[in-house]
Amino acid sequence: MSVTVIADIVGSRSLPDRAAAQRTLDQIIAEVDEDGPRAIQRLTPTVGDEQQALYATTDSALRAILLLQLALPDGVQCRFGVGVGETGEVPAASGAIPEGPGWWAARRAIDEVRALQQRTLPAARTRVVVDAGESSSTHEAAKFANAYALVRDQLIAGMSERARRLTYGRCRGRTQRELAASEDITQSAVSQTLAHSGAAALVVTFIDLAGESE
Repeated sequence: MSVTVIADIVGSRSLPDRAAAQRTLDQIIAEVDEDGPRAIQRLTPTVGDEQQALYATTDSALRAILLLQLALPDGVQCRFGVGVGETGEVPAASGAIPEGPGWWAARRAIDEVRALQQRTLPAARTRVVVDAGESSSTHEAAKFANAYALVRDQLIAGMSERARRLTYGRCRGRTQRELAASEDITQSAVSQTLAHSGAAALVVTFIDLAGESE
């Protein structure tokens, strides 16, 4: 079993500079893969505005996605479909093509995120779908993961870009004093921003999800 991730850029066609957005995304993906949970295959562009990745566990995927959401600037947002299931490859002249239930589940997850956004949850960005062939316990765990993801997405949506940067720093173990110096603000300002944005909850869940996954 593998955990697949498909990411796409929200509103990519309306971005004033699509190429610049992709460069920003590529840089952040590299930083997150270096700083956070290592991917089996880091997010890599495929076609259009999509990226695909492989992780060892759902927890690792969710932790990496959290760091990506926090690191992205205001002008660039992504949706994330997480699929749990078997994966494989189909040989092709241009190289192996990812294939299998895990990828199909990630595709369904992306579709579900879009549907949620268009209905009553515009802040939704992350969804987990498990292939029907996986165990009942895996399906049950996905229910909790989706509940967590929806609340997390809503919390991130209410954050300023600075609050997201500070939360990213705290997830990576940086002190408030270090963050204050990097932002050229007081430590008190850092503390207030973190407290008012709900950052502590994200940091605690980021740590809790580490478990045995890394």
